[in-house]
Amino acid sequence: MQPEGPAEQIRSTLARIAHLADTGSVEAYVEQFTREAEWNMPANPDRSISAQVRRGREEIAAGVRERRAAGIQGPGTSTRHVTTAIAVDVTSETTARADAVWTFYVDTTTIPKLSGVGSYADEFELEDGRWRLSRRVISRG
Repeated sequence: MQPEGPAEQIRSTLARIAHLADTGSVEAYVEQFTREAEWNMPANPDRSISAQVRRGREEIAAGVRERRAAGIQGPGTSTRHVTTAIAVDVTSETTARADAVWTFYVDTTTIPKLSGVGSYADEFELEDGRWRLSRRVISRG
């Protein structure tokens, strides 16, 4: 069996991030990011979330904990992130970019409803032998 190439490793990381946002630990989630990662999210008035820029794993983890405490996402919230239409460009031996479409569903254990849709503009770095997300810019719509 051939080892995964960088593009497939990055697609796996994106899938893992979506799964961990919904069902995993905060620690496992932030391990998918570089130590100095940047995470940019626009305001989401439907969920009473203001625009956010988080830098570094600690700030990103704090944002995850806030959203989980508010019941917006995470284990027990009946929500699901879905990442599709992933296009990966490996730009060097240690960097890459990916564009993807995301959808966010609520009430997944009863009558699932689409709550949001948008795109991710992501940058990746090879850190400690793994492709990790170094910058995410989230767009709605």
